[in-house]
Amino acid sequence: MNRRLRHCLLAALAPVLVAGCGPAAGASSPGPDSPVAGAGTTTSAAASTSAPAATTSKAPAAVPVPVVVLDPGHNGGNATARSQINRLVPAGGITKPCNTVGAATDAGYPEHAFTWDVTTRVADLLRRRGITVVLTRTDDTGVGPCVDQRAAAANAARATLAVSIHADGAAATVRGFHVIEPALAPDGGNAAILGPSATAAADLLTAFSAATAEPRATYPGPLVHAGLTRRNDLAGLNLARVPALFIECGNMRNAQDAALLADPVWRARAAQGVADGVLAYVGRA
Repeated sequence: MNRRLRHCLLAALAPVLVAGCGPAAGASSPGPDSPVAGAGTTTSAAASTSAPAATTSKAPAAVPVPVVVLDPGHNGGNATARSQINRLVPAGGITKPCNTVGAATDAGYPEHAFTWDVTTRVADLLRRRGITVVLTRTDDTGVGPCVDQRAAAANAARATLAVSIHADGAAATVRGFHVIEPALAPDGGNAAILGPSATAAADLLTAFSAATAEPRATYPGPLVHAGLTRRNDLAGLNLARVPALFIECGNMRNAQDAALLADPVWRARAAQGVADGVLAYVGRA
């Protein structure tokens, strides 16, 4: 073989000889930090394993908005609809008149006007605090609704609390406010709401007293203690299936109380007292 041919053959074989001494095609030489096979280290699986799926957390459950039913006692049209309001309706194992005219001061300020004024003030205060408020009547010129319908409205609304707002028409020599909580109805239907109603009554008693400085009445019966009675002869309490109360804000027949009940400044304080009592209860209900 001449020198020129030998040179050409060596040139052609050179890449094959070099490749046979190096790493396999496509591989790279291990660097100083690369793991060495058989040296007790393992290659990481992170590069070949997909990242875990992101977890999703549930949003916290929405807190239900409390529903409060306010029942302004009586109505402005009742006096001209005697036959309608005198008919008897079911009242939890007894019967009661559909509704009544209500009391009045000696100067002629009627209970229905007082209850409407205070109730609408309470509704405004509660709505500002995010409470859903339902009224059992929407004006002061109608008739009724009957007492059983008022209770049914609170039950249908699944109210956190129902409060019926009144002013008393007792003897002129006595004064003060009182809260009425339910006793067990003659038909036993309100048994489940007695405990929570008693809790709400304590809240309302404390709040109304603080806001108005009105004395706690000692004349009503059956008296639990000053300012609190427990009764089973009121349809609104007997038929309740949600916590329910009445409040008699004062005695319209007493001159001192009558002056307060007719005063819009005092009525604003009365509304604040009712609202404060409701808020104290719904905050823990």
